[in-house]
Amino acid sequence: MRNFGKVWVVLIAILIVLLLAGIGVFRWYIAGYNKAVNLEQGAEKAWSDIDAALQRRLDLIPNLVNTVKGYATHEKELFENIARSREAYFNANSREGKIEASNQLTGFLSRLLVLQERYPELKANQNFLDLQVALEGTENRINVARTRYNEAAEQLNSYARQFFGSFFCKRAGVEKVEYFEATEQAKTEVPKVEF
Repeated sequence: MRNFGKVWVVLIAILIVLLLAGIGVFRWYIAGYNKAVNLEQGAEKAWSDIDAALQRRLDLIPNLVNTVKGYATHEKELFENIARSREAYFNANSREGKIEASNQLTGFLSRLLVLQERYPELKANQNFLDLQVALEGTENRINVARTRYNEAAEQLNSYARQFFGSFFCKRAGVEKVEYFEATEQAKTEVPKVEF
């Protein structure tokens, strides 16, 4: 009988150790899974910030274009390119498409703002100056949002490549995200403005 009691004590001790180990593994699993989800949500929020700043820019563009059109009526191709880039952003079905459309639009906006050098009376137009200041502020917001997004993307992508991180990301359905990078053209060519 005494041996039977010792066996029960040993079995209970083993069960307690297994239960504690199971709880530890369960907590570890939950923590890793939640980290993957939190990193994904951080990247999504950062993308939303970029999207909001880009939307602000897109909302300013028609006013800026209309102000400049009065002075630069023969710059039709530039205005059409801006309109196409703006439309491409709204029609983009993916993050990558929005990034590409935004990068194209950035180039055309630079050309639009350089038009003030050709039209001195445009420099003196208060509407143009106000819109230019608003657009510059928006561009700064976009740059800050891009930086924050890329930082969030780096954290998520790094975790997704780690040994256990990849395991948790797969379990949570979390995928790596693309960075918001400059186009190859922007990296290699100096913008040219020709009149």
